[in-house]
Amino acid sequence: MDVAGVLIKHILTDEKGRYKEDAKSDLNYCLTGQTNIDQAPKDFRQDICMTMFDKSCAAIVPIQSERDPLGVRIVDISDMRVGEISQFYPQHIRVNVWNEAIGQRQEITVEKRMTAIVYNPLATIMNEPNSTMQRLIRKLRLLDTVDDAASSGKLDLIIQLPYVVKSETRKNQAEDRRRAIETQLTGSTYGIAYVDATEKITQLNRPAENQLLAQVQYLVGMVYGELGVTPEVMNGTADEATMINYYARTVYPIVEAIVQAMRRSFLGRTRIENGEEIRFFRNPFMFVTLEKAAEAGDKFRRNEIMTSNEIRDWMLGLPPNDAPEADKLSNPNMPQPIELSTSNRRSGAKDSERNSQNGS
Repeated sequence: MDVAGVLIKHILTDEKGRYKEDAKSDLNYCLTGQTNIDQAPKDFRQDICMTMFDKSCAAIVPIQSERDPLGVRIVDISDMRVGEISQFYPQHIRVNVWNEAIGQRQEITVEKRMTAIVYNPLATIMNEPNSTMQRLIRKLRLLDTVDDAASSGKLDLIIQLPYVVKSETRKNQAEDRRRAIETQLTGSTYGIAYVDATEKITQLNRPAENQLLAQVQYLVGMVYGELGVTPEVMNGTADEATMINYYARTVYPIVEAIVQAMRRSFLGRTRIENGEEIRFFRNPFMFVTLEKAAEAGDKFRRNEIMTSNEIRDWMLGLPPNDAPEADKLSNPNMPQPIELSTSNRRSGAKDSERNSQNGS
């Protein structure tokens, strides 16, 4: 969800590689408006993450795209899907992707250079056979098995009869006695049965202590540490420094892997050199309190980093102000050029009047 919350755009840059404006392309609409008929961009980004975490890699497949006259490069993309890679070939990959025309998943073969292949940067922690995450999954399965057995309704009783059960006759008597007790328990409203005074009942696996829960808790701590996640991040009580570390170590590497795969396959060297880029953007004021946001907004305004309307939009979510000064980079605490020129004219007029009086 945190990776899906980071916005990805197709943009245009200036000659120095700085962000200039959003590209007016179908690809940018796919990334910011509607990726396909079933998914919004945020759902699409979350689908990429889930596929990466589950399969260690994901394929972003252009379903409807415009190519150059030779058909060797992608010019624009109007529809794309996330697919699971089932087979790698030298120049192609076999992908299991959703076919919206027939309403089911389908195996197709696509070219590598026209498909964004995203590899999970945390695959050694999540997807390797002996990784910490896979060990945790196996331990959880064992714990679930033990819990199912403990709550299955079985009593796990051993009945000690007052005679030796070796002959066939004694075995038959023991079976009759066991069935009689089962009938009493199942036929009773409260599950009560009676036994002879010479018979002894031993109950097994009650309560059975094992180290599975402690091992699961230990592996959860290891996974959190390796992924750069803390319990405070998960329950929403982390401070600003912890969240910055979490985004830097965990979220941004995943987003960067997605962006680089798209840039390499969907743009190519020529379009990048001509000023096209795919970049990700995150609201830097998401975890800032109102007091700190007001202080930061004042500093950004005074140092001519952001305009008043940009502060209203990014920090407060308010509509822009119609005043012309709201879209200008200026320090409100310093005299503006118009004010300076007006004050100079007034001082000049006073000086000329003073000089004329002195001359007279």
